[in-house]
Amino acid sequence: MRDEIEKALKGHEADYIEIRIEEGDATRIQYRGRELEDIGRTTSLGGNVRALVKGGWGFISFNNISGLREKVRIAVKQARLVGREESKLAPVEPVVDIVPPHVKKDPSSIPLAKKKELLDQYNEVIWSVPHIQTSTIGYGDGRKKVILGNSEGTYIEQTKVDITARFNAVARDGSNVQQSGLSLGSNGDYTFMENLRKDVEQMAHRAIELLKAPQLKGGEYTVICDQILAGVFAHEAFGHLSESDFVYENERMREIMVLGRKFGGKHLNIVDGAAVPGLRGSYKYDDEGVRSTRTYLIKEGVLVGRLHSRETAAKMGESVTGNARALNYTFQPIVRMTNTFIEPGKTSFEELISEIKEGVYAKNWYGGMTSMEMFTFSAGEAYMIRNGKVAELLRPVQLSGNLFTTLQNIDAVGNDLDMNQGGGCGKGGQMPLPVSNGSPHLRIQKCLLGGG
Repeated sequence: MRDEIEKALKGHEADYIEIRIEEGDATRIQYRGRELEDIGRTTSLGGNVRALVKGGWGFISFNNISGLREKVRIAVKQARLVGREESKLAPVEPVVDIVPPHVKKDPSSIPLAKKKELLDQYNEVIWSVPHIQTSTIGYGDGRKKVILGNSEGTYIEQTKVDITARFNAVARDGSNVQQSGLSLGSNGDYTFMENLRKDVEQMAHRAIELLKAPQLKGGEYTVICDQILAGVFAHEAFGHLSESDFVYENERMREIMVLGRKFGGKHLNIVDGAAVPGLRGSYKYDDEGVRSTRTYLIKEGVLVGRLHSRETAAKMGESVTGNARALNYTFQPIVRMTNTFIEPGKTSFEELISEIKEGVYAKNWYGGMTSMEMFTFSAGEAYMIRNGKVAELLRPVQLSGNLFTTLQNIDAVGNDLDMNQGGGCGKGGQMPLPVSNGSPHLRIQKCLLGGG
């Protein structure tokens, strides 16, 4: 394959060309209620060519990997049609490397029937809880080998394994409907799937408990966010604003996201990096062949970095970070997060809540939306805090506000960092991209809450 790629890349008039070949296989199992809705395995083989001429990109994707040279010619021709300026790519040393997957218990070693048998058991756990109205289970695993070669001499073969599992239970009492969810994942270790009985049972019982939980009176509260909700906040509300293509293309964001601007206290540090090992967003090289990094976005409350592709790094005069990612071979790489998290501080959970006379402990999440610097997130569960103690369960709550005001209102950071690997990120029609996010517990003053 290396010889074929190198031959196909030669002799074209272009500033830069890359070829990506991808071979994959995947398993999926889905339940709706008591019924098995879908089960199967798929394989895929395809690739793409991306060419840069005078600042214009040509891109084609294909399922037949023969005739690579002709495919390159077409991509170069496309690029010539749109190129009108100077091509800019941050320089990167060419690399030749083979990266095997880092797998502890490979899901491909588990027969499909065994995976179904395990999920059958978990489905029965859910339905053994009285008053469950319906439920869903979704499991998926996949192995993907990507071969990347470019006109600068880079040739990389990189293989990655990914696993996800999502459980949801819905309880109903008349018109009162409540739900509880569990979202998990791994970068290649099936072991976590074998020990979920207790977690699944607790999830189902929580849906029932929420039917009798009171609804919070809306207003401003001191809020403790757990690791999952705080990690989602870091990803959704701040991480996307740190993706440099968004900043570069948006004049208002360029004015707001100025490096050196203070966004929070010295206790606030936000990081993104695929070089953080062992997580779903981890890899050695991105989809442009750039070595992964660990990038500070906020350090001691100050904006110090953002995420880049080679093109955005060159256009903004900043360093590459290895954050150009494509969901699969049918897409071009764009700037994406990897593992995004808030670094731990020194405060214990007990210390975080000890001085709160009346507040809210918000955990997990169901969804949310962001619009520039404004956000709204739905917590999966919530509890009152009274006189420094976690008290009664509440109906799910919504957190909303201005990102930058909220960052300033984070007055304490816990010492208990935990990473959530159950998420999938969406951007530019590419979803769900494997990522992880996390945080220690956070304390936020004057946070606006409403009933979910």
